Amino acid sequence: MRRSASPLSLTLLGIGVFLLVLGPMLAYYVEPRAQRTPIDIDQTTVFNGTGKYFDQGALETKSDQKLTITRRVLGNVAESEKNDVAVWDVSTSIDNPDTLPHKDPRKSFQWETERWVSDRETTKPVHCCGEAPVQVKGDAYLKFPFNVQEKTYRWWDGTLGDTVPLRYSGRAKVQGYEGMRFTGKVEATKAGKRQVPGRLVGQDETGQVVAEEWYANHGIELIVDQATGRILRAAIGPRVTLRAPGGDKDEVVLLESKRIVFDKKTQLGQVEQAKEQSGQLKLVGETVPMASGGAGVLLAIVGGVLVVRGRREQV
Repeated sequence: MRRSASPLSLTLLGIGVFLLVLGPMLAYYVEPRAQRTPIDIDQTTVFNGTGKYFDQGALETKSDQKLTITRRVLGNVAESEKNDVAVWDVSTSIDNPDTLPHKDPRKSFQWETERWVSDRETTKPVHCCGEAPVQVKGDAYLKFPFNVQEKTYRWWDGTLGDTVPLRYSGRAKVQGYEGMRFTGKVEATKAGKRQVPGRLVGQDETGQVVAEEWYANHGIELIVDQATGRILRAAIGPRVTLRAPGGDKDEVVLLESKRIVFDKKTQLGQVEQAKEQSGQLKLVGETVPMASGGAGVLLAIVGGVLVVRGRREQV
């Protein structure tokens, strides 16, 4: 008597083979394509700290003042889709106790807008689409690349107008969630010029002078989610001063803080999003492929055995 393979055995074998193919496809094809910078981002981060700022009304530097930096990042979906890049419009305002109550960036102590464009897979800068005000460089800026490595990254500092090397400095937790810590600093560097009354920079007999603006950063500390590159907590220590033309010492402190850091609400929001996104990547890249592979092997073996048994000949 000759028996043929049953529909059940063929079904099990087919499902097993499918699952064996699905696992590697998810891990090596789908996951890399899931690691893409979002283009529909709408995110606000807030830094708080204390420090000094120059009061233009009183013409003096005030100390021990609360300083707040607010940055809003809004993705330009139309431009991003058109050019297959991530186009982010960024608004950054710095407020002191006098300007913060207005809740209007146009009335802030300092306000600037930028357009940053990056490759969605590597996060490296792309120079197109109305990028402004300057061409960004480096390995990372608003976020790090996916799958962050234990190495030094070149971080773009907009105030400096150049990159800052940030060294890997171990692991650290933010609101109970572990990330990778990167640190660096900026030595005093000439960053620009501005016209001011000469007496502000020690030149009392001169009406207006083109003073030199110098920038330094006491310390940059970024704690980053390894899977997504999202910044969980950021802390900076900016110092912006004025010097007389050709001078070698600071005459006026425009802005300074030893440490301005993400507030708790921002940290919790960054951690929550990092958990969600890294969990999705892990599901696609590890959990499902492993489960699919295991189930595929089991079903393929069972289905194969049943097919062989079903097709053998009995005399």
